[in-house]
Amino acid sequence: MRVIQISFFVDPQRRPPERLLSDWHSLADIAVAVASAGVRVTVVQASRVPGEVVRNGVEFLFLPPDEPSGLLTRSTSFTAALRDRRPDVLHVHGLGFGREVLALRGLAPSVPIFLQDHADRPPRFWRRHAWRRGAAVAEGISFCAAAQAEPFQRFNLLARAVQLFEIPESTSTFVPGDRAAARAATGLHGDPAVLWVGHLDRNKDPLTVLAGVGEAARYLPGLHLWCCFGSAPLLGAVQARIARDAVLRDRVHLLGRVPHDLVEQLMRAADLFVLASHREGSSFSLIEALATGLTPVVTDIPSMRALTGNAATGALWPCGDSRALSEALQAVAAALGPQTRAATRAHFDQQLSSAAIGRKFERAYAALTTPRPVGVASSRTS
Repeated sequence: MRVIQISFFVDPQRRPPERLLSDWHSLADIAVAVASAGVRVTVVQASRVPGEVVRNGVEFLFLPPDEPSGLLTRSTSFTAALRDRRPDVLHVHGLGFGREVLALRGLAPSVPIFLQDHADRPPRFWRRHAWRRGAAVAEGISFCAAAQAEPFQRFNLLARAVQLFEIPESTSTFVPGDRAAARAATGLHGDPAVLWVGHLDRNKDPLTVLAGVGEAARYLPGLHLWCCFGSAPLLGAVQARIARDAVLRDRVHLLGRVPHDLVEQLMRAADLFVLASHREGSSFSLIEALATGLTPVVTDIPSMRALTGNAATGALWPCGDSRALSEALQAVAAALGPQTRAATRAHFDQQLSSAAIGRKFERAYAALTTPRPVGVASSRTS
């Protein structure tokens, strides 16, 4: 089977191909995962900086969109790539490229189109007709959690015949490592040491985490919280909350933005991973934590239920409920043992590893290229 994975989003920073693959690691991770299942994969990325890279058996083409339309599907280099490779499935990243997907259907009328959700939301009312037309030509759509399709179904944005698949958004190349060595290298400490990796914004809800940690510290006096973050619109509020609370003042460490390889080391050094998100398409930081064997204590939302196997590892707690977070931290900390990391990594290997993700996508592609008997339901879990 041959698949072309297509990303229509154009990098506004105009990064060269090698740099883009490094910064957008999921672009390569998904393709390499699928290739590991025996699928021949070409990735086409819309890019103002053209180029070609071959990595782990995957061909990456960086092609400029057509001018002046701005559409990749109108460029001669794209149509030539499509013609020369003759794919069995066209896999499009994102649900918000209706014009491009419609044009893609015109270029390859008989090739199944598979759309992969990347934290997309239902469009505004005035854009729904155009969005619906684009989605209607797709034979399959994947979400990290099946429940994430419900808002689109509620607005009748998905065709009834479309096949829906539950597939994690990506994987991770992180691996477990020696905890003591990681602590020595990073300086991270605590009993337990709790790690946060996420923006300091309202959706990620760091203030609830601080409240939960403050309460849990009454029962876990050795607890320390370490926070890695990028954008931080709530940084002032977070700093003020820490400054006025003697319990938090000496046990919360704001690390800010750190290199990606250091995140792996911090995850190896920590005991627990916490997130308070109200909404996630698929949490890359949670996937990375699971890859290192780090036990999650995360909010009970669809994507995190799916990624943790409904708390097959770690614990889930209700959004915005600091007391529930405190209780979850205490319960999970008490249950930590010598085999905890191995069990968490085993869950990752079975459900979220490159090989596991590759098999899930390969089965989805096979389903789209195999005629369905009349009456077969359109939704699947891969």
